[in-house]
Amino acid sequence: MRRRTVKKSIFYIALSTVLFSLSVRVEAQQPPRKVPLIGFLNTSSASNSETSLRLDAFRQGLHDLGYVEGKNINIEYRYADGKLERLPKLAEELVRLKVDLVVAANATVAQAAKKSSTTIPVVMVAAGDPFGGELVASLARPGGNVTGLYQYSPELVSKRLELLKEVLPKVTRFTFLNSANGTAARSRFEDQGKATAKSLGVQFQFVEVKAPASDLEGAFLVMVKERIGALVISSAPLLSFHRKKILQLVEQNRIPAIYPDQEWSTAGGLISYGANLPDLYRRAATYVDKILKGAKPADLPVEQPTKFEFVINLKTAKALNLTIPQSVLFRADRVIR
Repeated sequence: MRRRTVKKSIFYIALSTVLFSLSVRVEAQQPPRKVPLIGFLNTSSASNSETSLRLDAFRQGLHDLGYVEGKNINIEYRYADGKLERLPKLAEELVRLKVDLVVAANATVAQAAKKSSTTIPVVMVAAGDPFGGELVASLARPGGNVTGLYQYSPELVSKRLELLKEVLPKVTRFTFLNSANGTAARSRFEDQGKATAKSLGVQFQFVEVKAPASDLEGAFLVMVKERIGALVISSAPLLSFHRKKILQLVEQNRIPAIYPDQEWSTAGGLISYGANLPDLYRRAATYVDKILKGAKPADLPVEQPTKFEFVINLKTAKALNLTIPQSVLFRADRVIR
């Protein structure tokens, strides 16, 4: 009886060894799980502090969803350094790398990515106009390979003009500074701005610049000559890239201005009102996660900002000899003193 028990034990041990050996062999034959590769394409430069801040928010969004760069997700970065003509080539580089999707910093970048590939998913992060360049068919059902978030609408032109007029009640001549590489929504911005200007009893003209610093300087010369009293700055990527130069020209010519996001006010701009950009970058990670798990961009609705920030820089107000009304200060999310 004891001999039979020993034999059974030896048999089970041998069987277990064989089964373990087979399982190890099967696991060894399994192909390694593919680590997703995403491309990140930006109009700005890698050294830009705002770019770093936004990327940190994006990575945090990925981390919250279980992704760790270099472990279970890889990212290829490409920067146009403010030269929009470089975008098509950079987008093609990402396509050749066979990325699983492209994260596009704005609508201009998304257009370049879509032209390079109509099959690789594209996630817009802070698009100015999602309809420009036929990126999406509608917000609810994008319909193609592009989806994501957008930060700008014609209504924001009106909001900024109203805020600036409240701060500068005596000013009657305002200008909207935009990029000539603008969007299909340009006419809607203009119509909205003019309608608001009419209701406020002020003039509101549109000035567009192409890119170089000399073009910006020429635009400011024209505005000074025409005695423009205040300025509304567009959120166009080109203008954001030349933020430092624009702030210098605004200070030099002493023209009060309102800007599209808090990064301008932090850098010395008088007032800013717009979407919280780091929040948009954090939310973009959700789109990446859904697409990597099988969702189609065509079925993922394009979302609007949910967080807006109103920032006032009192240091700049003092330099311009301006007194910000208490009614305006009370509404600010942040006051830089």
